[in-house]
Amino acid sequence: MSAESPSSQSFKVERHGDVAIITPSAEVEKMSEMLIQQAAQMVLAPLRSDPPAGLIIDLSQVSYFGSVFISFLLRCHMLVKKHGSEVVLAGASERIRELLHLTALDTLWALYDSREEALEQFASSD
Repeated sequence: MSAESPSSQSFKVERHGDVAIITPSAEVEKMSEMLIQQAAQMVLAPLRSDPPAGLIIDLSQVSYFGSVFISFLLRCHMLVKKHGSEVVLAGASERIRELLHLTALDTLWALYDSREEALEQFASSD
């Protein structure tokens, strides 16, 4: 008997060697600030204890998000940067790309069409 936490329903975290991939589900579009904050704590905890060499945030399941999710992205960025690693975004919709451009966040993170393309980037930078 296990209760589903907000993060287990809304975020999937995988490791591919030294690279971590966080895949938020479409649920994050509707999550309250409190739930995203709780989920962020749970998602980021393993990354704090075992920092990845790179972090890919796969946005392929999300069509749009607001300021609460942007703050989650920035938290991920700050955590990974502390360890000298990079954050990249993959699979962003046109709407998300436009939002990232309007907020100038597209200058902070590299954008890739797919997680495979992002993984290749990390593999080639070794």
